[in-house]
Amino acid sequence: MSLKNMQRTGLWKAAFEDQSANPAIHYHPPVPFRPRPGSYGEFMFSHVMLGTNDLEVSKKFYDAVLGTLGIGPGVANKNRYFYRSPTGSFAITTPINGAPATHGNGSTIGFAAASAAQVDAFHAAGVANGGTTCEDPPGFREGGAVKLYLAYLRDPDGNKIRASHRPAK
Repeated sequence: MSLKNMQRTGLWKAAFEDQSANPAIHYHPPVPFRPRPGSYGEFMFSHVMLGTNDLEVSKKFYDAVLGTLGIGPGVANKNRYFYRSPTGSFAITTPINGAPATHGNGSTIGFAAASAAQVDAFHAAGVANGGTTCEDPPGFREGGAVKLYLAYLRDPDGNKIRASHRPAK
């Protein structure tokens, strides 16, 4: 279901705006990608998947870090766990070919955060759940006309991930 249909039918409110069931979770969806007229799809990716050598250790890590961004625990599907949001899915899996999972040298997967506090919580949850900090400590980085609040981690399998918040100008 598209974001527009979720908003039109009220599923958006039920899924993300009604926080009475769990007031500790404050999900702030990213601004959806707006395609060029005539282009396919509403978003750039349908999903991103990372390999892991220990599915349960990885699930514990991603449940913690993605939970700080308002995303629910991973949902099991065979040898995978899926984390879903209105804008796409993230998954972890053991490799189906039986070979060990490896991380990509030079690869980073970035997650959007609604505030600098969410970025800090993401980083703290990651370190507390088997991740390791990498690059500079969480904080503001400036490049050209862009100012972002960032935190980088390596997950238990060595994959590099990042949470970022772009403050209002």
